[in-house]
Amino acid sequence: MKRRFPRMIAAALALTLLLSVTGCGSSDGKTHLTFQIWDIAQRDGMQAMCDAYTAQHPDVVIEVQVTSWSEYWTKLEAAAESNTMPDIYWMHTDQILYYADFGILADLTDLYDAEDPNFYADHYSEISLSNASGTDGKLYGVPKDKDNVLLVYNKEMFDAAGVAYPDESWTWDDMEAASAQIYQKTGKYGYMAYSDEQLGYWNFVYQNGGYILDENNVYAGYTQPATAEAIKYYVGLQQNDWCPNQAYFAETTPGTAFFSEQGAMFLEGNWNLLNELKNYPEMVGKWDIAVLPKCPNPVSGDGRATISNGLCYSTAAKGKNLEVVKDVLRFFGSEEGQRIQGESGAAIPAYNGLEDTWSTVFQQFDYMIDVQKCYDQFDYVVQYINNATRRKWKSTVADEMVRIYNGADIDQSLAHMQEIADSYVESAS
Repeated sequence: MKRRFPRMIAAALALTLLLSVTGCGSSDGKTHLTFQIWDIAQRDGMQAMCDAYTAQHPDVVIEVQVTSWSEYWTKLEAAAESNTMPDIYWMHTDQILYYADFGILADLTDLYDAEDPNFYADHYSEISLSNASGTDGKLYGVPKDKDNVLLVYNKEMFDAAGVAYPDESWTWDDMEAASAQIYQKTGKYGYMAYSDEQLGYWNFVYQNGGYILDENNVYAGYTQPATAEAIKYYVGLQQNDWCPNQAYFAETTPGTAFFSEQGAMFLEGNWNLLNELKNYPEMVGKWDIAVLPKCPNPVSGDGRATISNGLCYSTAAKGKNLEVVKDVLRFFGSEEGQRIQGESGAAIPAYNGLEDTWSTVFQQFDYMIDVQKCYDQFDYVVQYINNATRRKWKSTVADEMVRIYNGADIDQSLAHMQEIADSYVESAS
């Protein structure tokens, strides 16, 4: 993807930074807004929120548009360069600092008014607000949702192998022992250690007391002893017969393997659970979820951690309909708007106290998975990893992790990862 925002900055962002052309010259006299998202499974939930707002404001029309994740950011950046940004769009933690620091996003800090009973910062957790913030501490988004990572397991495979289901007492040792017994008894894979960050080794690093970024989100910790120990453990899992290697995952995702009943366990984000129940109706009742197994002997801490992220709603800094959009975003962040999102099943609301509204949609199935486990883990979540420089070294680190899985010396690779990450911090200072 081409990166041309710096050139735009030099040209004063084309004088009229990101003017939205949406809504101009409408023949019906209404304000027409576009709302861009990347998940078709959440479209109905987003549309329900929009419909609730426009029912109260009939002079506004909001069109929800869905673009696939693989195209979303390419199209959004192209829209920024051509001054045709959508009026409202989802913003991801991986991207918000990039867009906010270049002045692309509208400052929404004034929406968080403690005097406003329908919208103020205390409604959101520190993680939710941080995910909506720029490096300057200002807020460039309205928190949308929150999530964490869970262990998904196949009940039938556990039963066939005579293994008790995972529970809160489970440790990494229990996960390995169950995997070995399931493989021995059924010939199916046990835990499938996929090469991923949020849905993979990051969780193990923090469970062991390590870190990818320090507490100030500045310096990486790849060579920190607890981090290195956890990464070595996670990578080493694929040396077991019960765990596929990364060549297998290049052809088959762990989710695909799980729902084709080739493996017994994998890590999954709670945002995918509803869709998986709908997409694999023949599997309903055969699987459930558990909290992540904890590290049995952490270098520090109690051995529990799960990565938590959350999206936010953002808009362009110079959008033509900025004041109208801000009012829409105020509604999206209100108790009413967040409740609609939760009850639609789109995602767990970021709004504190409304988490369990998301549970109601799971009651439609003959077997209701234990979604309470999602809420239980919020007591020890770790914020999704991001800082202003990570965008520049993220792909290099990912490439180095591939080399590790393919047999490269782990200590040398971790040292290289640390060197690359540190070099960007030093160049920025």
